[in-house]
Amino acid sequence: MSTTILRQVTFSTVRQWLCGWLILGGVLFGQAADSRGDYDLVVVEGTPGGITMAVRAAREGLNVLLVNRNEHLGGILSSGLGVWDTQYEGKRSPLYDEVRRAIFDHYQTTYGENSEQYKQALPAKSGHTNGKFEPKVAEKIFNELVGKEKNLTVWKGFNPVAVKREGAIIQSITFKSSKGLETKTVTAKVFADCSYEGDLAALAKVPYRVGREARAEYNEPHAGKVFMLSSQKAPTPELAKLAELHDSLNLRKFTGFQSIAPESTGAADGEVQAFNYRTILSSDPANRLPVTKPANYDVVALKKLEFGSIVQPLPNKKIGWNRPQLIGPHTAYVEGKTQTRQQVMDAHWDATMGLLYFLQNDESVTPERRKYFGQYGLAKDEFTDNGHRPYEFYVREARRIVGRYVFTQHDAMLAKDYMRAPVHEDSIGVTEWYLDTHACTTNRVKGSLDEGKMMLHYETFPGQVPYRALLPQGVDNLLVPVCLSSTHVAWGTIRLEPTWMNICESAAYAAVQAVKNKQTPAAIDADKLLRTLADKRVMLSFFNDVEVSGKEEWIPAVQYFGAKGFFATYDARLNEPLTQEVAFQWASGVKRIKEGTLKADTLARALVKDEELRGVQITHGRFVGMLPSGSRVKAAPSFSQLTRGEALLMLWEALKD
Repeated sequence: MSTTILRQVTFSTVRQWLCGWLILGGVLFGQAADSRGDYDLVVVEGTPGGITMAVRAAREGLNVLLVNRNEHLGGILSSGLGVWDTQYEGKRSPLYDEVRRAIFDHYQTTYGENSEQYKQALPAKSGHTNGKFEPKVAEKIFNELVGKEKNLTVWKGFNPVAVKREGAIIQSITFKSSKGLETKTVTAKVFADCSYEGDLAALAKVPYRVGREARAEYNEPHAGKVFMLSSQKAPTPELAKLAELHDSLNLRKFTGFQSIAPESTGAADGEVQAFNYRTILSSDPANRLPVTKPANYDVVALKKLEFGSIVQPLPNKKIGWNRPQLIGPHTAYVEGKTQTRQQVMDAHWDATMGLLYFLQNDESVTPERRKYFGQYGLAKDEFTDNGHRPYEFYVREARRIVGRYVFTQHDAMLAKDYMRAPVHEDSIGVTEWYLDTHACTTNRVKGSLDEGKMMLHYETFPGQVPYRALLPQGVDNLLVPVCLSSTHVAWGTIRLEPTWMNICESAAYAAVQAVKNKQTPAAIDADKLLRTLADKRVMLSFFNDVEVSGKEEWIPAVQYFGAKGFFATYDARLNEPLTQEVAFQWASGVKRIKEGTLKADTLARALVKDEELRGVQITHGRFVGMLPSGSRVKAAPSFSQLTRGEALLMLWEALKD
């Protein structure tokens, strides 16, 4: 062998040895090699909202990365929630509708049209359920949804650990394996934090809030430290009137009133509402595991815990147990490191297993209750690789970013001067669940609920979520559609998975618009975004009498103009004749939209009296004459009378000129 060849072999061998030792040294000393990638959009966390955003963006042509911290997609829907918590039962955005329909179809196809499983999956006549499902079915549907997208890459078992930011732009994110030392650094044009905790936003040094604002900060009646008193009758004539109006809406009904106890100070603090596991229990002898006495069993402590909130029946002889809550220790979870969060979750799980054993065995529990809980055990076929413990903890409230708009309690109540919640010109989604907050502390005053707990069934009205609430202050290429900008009280109407899926699908279209126009999400034309969302049948405005997925041509126009203040109530009345007074306001409104001078709230207030009038009906020809010059609309006999729906369609066409 020649000297040259020998030298080459030697150098090659040494280089391989050296590389091997460097890699081994990196593993030993915590310096694993980066794996870099470039994407159009990186979505952090495979919550239902995160999956919705990633799938929609991928379908629209973006190169998307979805990163999830554990091995299971679907957030709390795959971890025991068991229900679609909504008061509105109609369709609201394409991907939410698709997932919900797929779950129904699963039970119908698997078990049959007349099966108990399919019947139990469908919406019930009353209660907190707009359809029920097993966690494993939700996870299956989400996995199938993600698996179909060729433009979507999924990483499971990775957490964001570092953000490189230059000014208002995030350059890259570094992720670390949940189980090892591997790190991966990625760049993207747009990033999205779809986690329940807002961890990416915090790493990016976005301003955020944890805890409760004072009552005086946003003039929110229920803010801060508050004790609520419950009653079956309206405590005031004003609330009785609100209840009558609320019951006229096309929403699922809940009963009961609450009023603020005089001991409520409204003081700010750092408390958040209670967390817990959504445990799945089975009564099927072939599918249940017995509950054993925990090592740290404490009867005195267990007797203080709530136990009665149950979602039932879930398909296949299961129930979802929405308790117990450990109020107090949960707050440390929000900004805690991995170890702290695990300790909080473990404490809640120990309490869950301890309380179940207590309810099944303790002689202080009534025989009827012992018999009821005694028939249940952990479901063998759920969370099979996690000791049958849900993968996700139910984090009801964590960080809330401080965005370019703060959604407050007032945004979910009737506006001062018209009969719907305040309108927003950049609305990209709808809230409709009542302002619903679990206890923040265990304090009580005479006759009150646990401090901080509220369920404002009749004060809450469907609201509009502004796009600005997704845009954090100081960072231009980050969208935060889950931990969005909201006060603690207002969070109660936002924190529902269908609402987040609605908002996140809109956020995906915003990311698509930003990438295609080579802009940041903060710089895009919000009005153009709204027109896209309306065309795609994403709900921007709630109406009592409009189905967003309907076939009528004017529905996109109704959704869009609903955000622009063209309606002072929740009734669109599209088949009614257009009156002269409303025609004037609508035509003027379109002119102001084109000029960029529209104030939606001002227009809604101006329409209050005009909406009530049943005055002169306007003809097609007269209305055309009111439109901005040069508007091209569909021809019709000039003397024919217009309906409100037809007029809105003409205005929609006029905007395209």
